[in-house]
Amino acid sequence: MAIAKRLEWYLEEAGIEYEVLPHPHSHYSAQTARRSRVPLHCLAKPVLLEDEFGYVMAVVPAARRVDIERLGQQLHRDLELATEAEVDDLFRDCEQGAMPALGTPYRIPTVYDDSLTGLADIYFEAGDHDDIVHMSGDAFLELLSGSLHGRFSMALGVVPGR
Repeated sequence: MAIAKRLEWYLEEAGIEYEVLPHPHSHYSAQTARRSRVPLHCLAKPVLLEDEFGYVMAVVPAARRVDIERLGQQLHRDLELATEAEVDDLFRDCEQGAMPALGTPYRIPTVYDDSLTGLADIYFEAGDHDDIVHMSGDAFLELLSGSLHGRFSMALGVVPGR
C-alpha cells in the first residue's frame, strides 16, 4: 500500500519534503518503532477521540500515552476513545489500526502534545503496517501550525492520579 492516498495528496499540496520508509510488518506503535529502528519518542502516535461535538485527533510520541481526562479538561470537552468502526469509516484509505498522525487531510481537528516539539525528525504511520513517513520535526510542526497543543500525555505505564 505504501502511503494513504489522502495523506500523499495532502503532503504534496503542502510542499513538504518527506520520505516513505518500508519496515517489517508491525501491529502497534512500539513494534513499528522497534522494527523501523526509530526512537519511540520520535514516532508520532495518533489517538482518535470523540464527544458530542465530534472527533479530535490527539498526537503524542509513541513513548507516551494520552491522558484523556487532562486533554478533555484543557479542551473543555468530555472526550472518550472513538470505536474501531468509527476509525475505519474515517480512514478508509488506511489499513485498520494504521492511521497517520495528521488529521487535517481527513478533516479532523488535531491537537498535539508539546513533547513533540524540538525534535529533529518525526516519523508516523503511512496508512499501512509496513511503511512509515519520515520528515523533519519542523516540517511536521508546520503541518500542525493551526492546531492546538499542550501537555496532555504521560509516560507509558504511569497511572493517572498517582
